[in-house]
Parts: sequence; C-alpha cells; structure tokens
Amino acid sequence: MYPIFLKEVHSFLSSLIAYIAIGVFLLVMGLFIWVFPDYSLLDYGYATLDQLFNMAPWIFVFLIPAITMRSFSEERQTGTYELLATRPLRQWEIVLGKFLAAWFLVFLALIPTLLYYYSVHHLGNPVGNLDSGAIWGSYLGLILLGGVFSSIGVFASSISLNQIVAFLLASFLCFFCFFGFLYLSKLPVFYGVLDSFIQMWGIEYHYASISRGLVDTRDVIYFFSVMFFFLALTSFQLTRLRQ
Repeated sequence: MYPIFLKEVHSFLSSLIAYIAIGVFLLVMGLFIWVFPDYSLLDYGYATLDQLFNMAPWIFVFLIPAITMRSFSEERQTGTYELLATRPLRQWEIVLGKFLAAWFLVFLALIPTLLYYYSVHHLGNPVGNLDSGAIWGSYLGLILLGGVFSSIGVFASSISLNQIVAFLLASFLCFFCFFGFLYLSKLPVFYGVLDSFIQMWGIEYHYASISRGLVDTRDVIYFFSVMFFFLALTSFQLTRLRQ
C-alpha cells in the first residue's frame, strides 16, 4: 500500500492538475471570504469563518473528482493497471493506496486555509474573539468530507475508462450524497413524517453536526462507514473486471 501511496502522491504533485485544483480552491475561497460583497468577512459585524465551511463542500464536489478521476481510469486506459495488478500487492492495498493519496492531497489543500483562521483570529475585537471549538470541529468535518468524496471519486474512476465520465459521475455522486437526502426530505410525501430520518442518511446532516464543535462518535462512524462502502464497491468492481 505504501509504495502505491507514494507513487500516486508523486504523480499528483508532478502534474499540473494538483496545483491547478488546489490553486482554484484557494482562489475561490479567498474571493468568498474577502472580496464578494454578500459574503465578505469585512462586511460582517463579527469574526467568523462560516463562509469557508459553507462554501467548501460545494467546491469539493468538483475539486475532489478532478483529483481522483485519473486514479484507475488512466491506469486502465494505458494498460498499466494489468502490470500493477501483477505486483505482490493485494487488491485492497492498491485501492487503499490510491484513496489515501487523494485524501492526502485534499488535506494539503486545506493547510493554507489556516491563514484565514489566523487572519480572522486577529481581526476579532478583542483579538481571538471567535468560536475556535466550532472552527476546529468544522475543519475535522471538512477533512472527513474530503475522505468520503475521495472514496467516491476513486470508485467512479474504477467504473469508466474515460476520465471525463469518471469526473462527471463522481461529481454527481458527491452532490447527491451530500445534498440529495436533504432535498428528498423536503418532498411533500416525506415532509413532517420521515424528513428527519431521511436527512440522517445524508452527509450534510453529519457534517453540520460536527461543524457545531461537538464531535459525536456517531458522526465519525458514519463518515468512515461511507468511505468503507465506496472503497468496498471499488474493490468489487476491480475484481469483476479481472474475471
């Protein structure tokens, strides 16, 4: 698993895709936090990073599929996956190595946003007048969300030889898993009866829960369960392709 992880990280950092994706993410977040009038922190009456944590899931829907779309699609398209499969590695090690590499890249993209936290911390009156517990909880939620979306992206990449198709499929699945259950719960047939139950199946419900600053083990277990589900589907898909 470790050699696959290193290979994927090196491959990501050797291509423009990683730098473009991270650069676009930081640029868009910077615009929302400091520039756009309806969202700019400078127009708020208090220090907060709500803009970052509210907008990041929307950007992740496109950012992470752009990172993961080549995970297996490129390997299968170029015929190198067959060579990879002959190496003394178990299939789950290959899947896990590629998944962890994508998740690590998402983590790298989040590190520069700590500058936003530092800036907001010093903009408060008095200095440090912000809810640090909720902010660190939101960061944990973003990291876990990045893991879930990475597992979805790796799964989508294992389905299609075409990287664009893998990107579109992963973006749709990420969007549906995050927002879909929330929108379904608002349908008249469910509203007021099963709406809360349906929302609990969606990522947005658990992400919002962690973002409050109270880390519930049930939310953490949910995130890792979804990761395991999509990684298991990826392994199953690759096993089917070998047959």
